[in-house]
Amino acid sequence: MSEVVHVPLGARAYDVHIGPDLLGCAGARLAPLLRRPRVAVISDANVAALHMETLTSGLAAQGITAQTLVLPAGEGTKCWAQLTACVDWLLDQQIERGDVVVAFGGGVIGDLVGFAAAVLRRGVRFVQIPTSLLAQVDSSVGGKTGINTRHGKNLVGAFHQPSLVLADTAVLGTLAPRDFLAGYGEVVKYGLLGDAAFFDWLEGQGPALAAGDSAARVEAVRRSVQMKADIVVRDETEQGERALLNLGHTFGHALEAATGYSDRLLHGEGVAIGCVLAFELSARMGLCAQEVPGRVRAHLAAMGMKVDLRDIDGDLPDAQALLALMGQDKKVVEGRLRFILARGIGAAFVTGDVAQADVMALLEEALAQ
Repeated sequence: MSEVVHVPLGARAYDVHIGPDLLGCAGARLAPLLRRPRVAVISDANVAALHMETLTSGLAAQGITAQTLVLPAGEGTKCWAQLTACVDWLLDQQIERGDVVVAFGGGVIGDLVGFAAAVLRRGVRFVQIPTSLLAQVDSSVGGKTGINTRHGKNLVGAFHQPSLVLADTAVLGTLAPRDFLAGYGEVVKYGLLGDAAFFDWLEGQGPALAAGDSAARVEAVRRSVQMKADIVVRDETEQGERALLNLGHTFGHALEAATGYSDRLLHGEGVAIGCVLAFELSARMGLCAQEVPGRVRAHLAAMGMKVDLRDIDGDLPDAQALLALMGQDKKVVEGRLRFILARGIGAAFVTGDVAQADVMALLEEALAQ
């Protein structure tokens, strides 16, 4: 039995279904959305090899045919060239404004295909079927779509809410351990930014969750999605509170750029390291108790995650270069970097009142370790 989180956005409201084996009943979930029994599914090579047959069979059970496009796997796919390829292919398939496009994959596919749907015929509906933990708890919910450019991550995109999200938690069993833990970085983020009780729960349940406990996985995804949905409803286009969801991302995105958006550092790993740095900076500024960053670091380390800059393979640029990369962050306002800092676990806030010298000192020390 799946859990359902409703995202109440008026005419753009939708449900997020969370539970095992949802691919097999995808047809029954999608059928009410369709004006004609066909969909266009865009996926990546890794996901398609493992799960495309299950999805298309689930659609066929309801008489729904699926045209499929398979793209290369990896962060490099979130680019102008693949956006053009997606849009041209959708037009080749004669996808109409009344049709539905399915984004079937992790965060890269969800962001890219959602953006293609947003711009195709000035907006067609799309369904997110996220296959990674990171996508299930974060990128598939809330309507942020986009691509990366040479200037940084997600700097071109649109807010375009999905019509439905199907988060099949059984699919998580096919993830490599590193990919699962990268997604866990986003799960932990929710406890750190606004739910201390959830962080307490994760400290106890994290090992079982990583080991494959189905009920724990469903609950972790449900709580994460519920928290994100609550924030999105209050601030859909990130004018204020929604920026809290970027805890760890200002540092993390800069580290991703510094490592060339490569397998040296996965997005969720960058977020985890970024969360540690955000709490370290908060403690240095006297915003939270000195022992709080240690608790964050200890849990992430116990889960086998990257927590320090030295955990990233290869050389990194110096502190000044990292700070320059942080300057391309979408949260920059009037040239000033805005940080998500914390007064404690579960008590994050957004501020532009951070001295550049404090950030430089933190980065220099982190690089020297």
